Amino acid sequence: MSVAHVDDDLDAPGEVYYAEKILNNGDIYTGKWSDNCPNGQGKYLWSDGCMYVGDWVKGKTMGKGKFSWPSGATYEGKFKNGYMDGEGTYTGCSNDTYRGSWVINMKHGKGTRDYVNGDHYEGEWRRGQPDGQGRYQWINGNQYIGQWRNGKMNGNGTMIWASGNRYDGSWEDGFPKGNGTFRWADGSFYVGIWSKDSREQSGTYYPSGSRTGTFDWDPQDVYSNDLLGCQISPGERISAYPSQKMVTWPCEGEFLQKLPIAKTPKANNARPKRNSVDGRLSNGDGSYSWGSETDAASNSVYSEQPRESSEESRSIRTDDSDNSRGFQPHCIKIQPNKKPGTTISKGHKNYDLMLNLQLGIRHSVGRPAPATSLDLRATAFDTKEKVWTKFPTEGSKHTPPHQSCEFKWKDYCPLVFRTLRKLFKVDPADYMISICGNDALRELSSPGKSGSFFYLTNDDKYMIKTLKKAEVKVLLGMLPAYYNHVRAFENTLVTKFFGLHCVKLTGPAQKKVRFVIMGNLFCTEYAIHRRFDLKGSSHGRVTEKSESQIDSTTTLKDLDLNFIFRLQKVWFQEFCRQVDRDCDFLEQERIMDYSLLVGVHFREVSGSGEPVTTETRNSGVRTPTANADQSGDVSTPRISRADMDLLFDPSGWASIRLGINMPAKAELTVRRSDFEAQLVGEPTGQYYDVIVFFSIIDILQNYDISKKLEHAYKAFQYDPTSISAVDPKQYSKRFRDFILQVFAEDT
Repeated sequence: MSVAHVDDDLDAPGEVYYAEKILNNGDIYTGKWSDNCPNGQGKYLWSDGCMYVGDWVKGKTMGKGKFSWPSGATYEGKFKNGYMDGEGTYTGCSNDTYRGSWVINMKHGKGTRDYVNGDHYEGEWRRGQPDGQGRYQWINGNQYIGQWRNGKMNGNGTMIWASGNRYDGSWEDGFPKGNGTFRWADGSFYVGIWSKDSREQSGTYYPSGSRTGTFDWDPQDVYSNDLLGCQISPGERISAYPSQKMVTWPCEGEFLQKLPIAKTPKANNARPKRNSVDGRLSNGDGSYSWGSETDAASNSVYSEQPRESSEESRSIRTDDSDNSRGFQPHCIKIQPNKKPGTTISKGHKNYDLMLNLQLGIRHSVGRPAPATSLDLRATAFDTKEKVWTKFPTEGSKHTPPHQSCEFKWKDYCPLVFRTLRKLFKVDPADYMISICGNDALRELSSPGKSGSFFYLTNDDKYMIKTLKKAEVKVLLGMLPAYYNHVRAFENTLVTKFFGLHCVKLTGPAQKKVRFVIMGNLFCTEYAIHRRFDLKGSSHGRVTEKSESQIDSTTTLKDLDLNFIFRLQKVWFQEFCRQVDRDCDFLEQERIMDYSLLVGVHFREVSGSGEPVTTETRNSGVRTPTANADQSGDVSTPRISRADMDLLFDPSGWASIRLGINMPAKAELTVRRSDFEAQLVGEPTGQYYDVIVFFSIIDILQNYDISKKLEHAYKAFQYDPTSISAVDPKQYSKRFRDFILQVFAEDT
């Protein structure tokens, strides 16, 4: 055993021994030691009484371990990069206990919790709150079984009271909202539409055979009385996370870059800083200083290593070893962001059409309508109804006067789309303001391959696409199945449709313009630096543009893709499940030729316009795990900037949904120069912290006679597996296989 201070002479590289290290601030470490930091099994005792016993990798808690607080609280389970991450059990000082999955210090995944007041929850968690399917049992015998969101009962669920009464139906923000049935223990029941606002409440009471006489009961009693004993316990809060207690070891920085020991001088004998329990920075000499959130990040164990200069970074990408293996080097250049499209002002050829569209939508959405139930009748999907509304310039009983040309307006299945907007939580007033406000629409510079035109609202929330008659027919034909699918799967990746309309212009031509209103995936505060349209086919799937010509509005294709996107384990599992569900739905509807639209925001871009890497590994083939790379070196796990942001601002989790605002790592790939049709390149081990957005788009093409002929024609000239026009079953399988190569779990 050796006893030394951490600022003693540095160890020889690779030497592993058992040691006891006493830090100047009073902390003590005992256990395996190498390269001047804990490495292996070890125990760390903080001067304030906190203690960690377990696995270490390069000075960071990594693997199985146990952390205990002076209060008596403990966490025992998996750690990753200093975070509670993986399966683990937290037991609070008051015996508030959670057993289950963790991600970056937050309960995330499946887990159970026994609250200090005797309540119990078992089910799914997200961002530290019950979210998904779960069961909550109160100590008084009441229980709720159903869906949750952000810690509140939300969606379809059942509340069963200890008295035997129960409510089955829809919930919103912890209360019954929408269709539901309240049943008494004697068999009586009440069916209706529920709301805390008594003016929106309506329903019918059905007494049981055993109940006689008048029954004085108000549905509002459920809110004011029955639910009073059904409050969700806040639970015990964790006072300080293990990740906030980590120190910076000498093995981080110069030593990890494997410089000679003689070239690692200590500037002014400075000692490593560490975070105290109250968030101050220890200067290593017994004094403390207050640091900003950024300072804390840059001085903590999670700070990123000094990055290479842009020249060094480029040398990594164009390494001779890569060229010798036949790889094509790739340099990424980020161009200044610009807003896509041209504003449609007076004099534009489609100015009148834009006014007609806005007038029609204002008429449709603003029209008074009764409260809608999510359970729609088959008649709501009837496409035979052809009711046109005439908009004369002078106005009419139902339409306002306007300055555009006279036109006729048609809504397709208005009740269905009104209910879809409700399902997607679109506020009618905001919807009208976005599309019909004072701001003009923007027309994208060129129509798509299909000949359709695209328009964006000024706030970027909605995209309007013109449709062919055949596409309208496909959408109306699949509408019942589409409605059931998006209602059943909240995280569906398929395009969200908000309205389907038609404008018939007056005059001899009687021209009809059909269009659909969709959500815009890229309505975000983040600048979209790269966007990809991915199908899983290779024929013609390349954009002939140099890196300098690619900007934020360029849509790249399969053979342009040079990344693998790595998601957190829980999100990747949900992604795989949802891709399977969505592809099954599209296959059943005989849909093909759809794409996964992917937007990428690089979190750090240098002054020269190049994304800044987070780490570079030398494996050159696959991302190493936390054990060893091909050369035998222990890889150095690090926390990404995205994860750091979430640690310091957990509220950032609230905006993350599957396909929206998702933190990820993008691993750069390179293709072999002698294999042009290689869809997914070879991983390089070079990573970027990114925010990704993705959605399945272009879902209105079925495998009709034109696509069958296209397949037959191209199959003679090209590899049949490389073309887009294939049978829906084959298309679905190829699409899934490709997408699950492009997206992977972050290990």
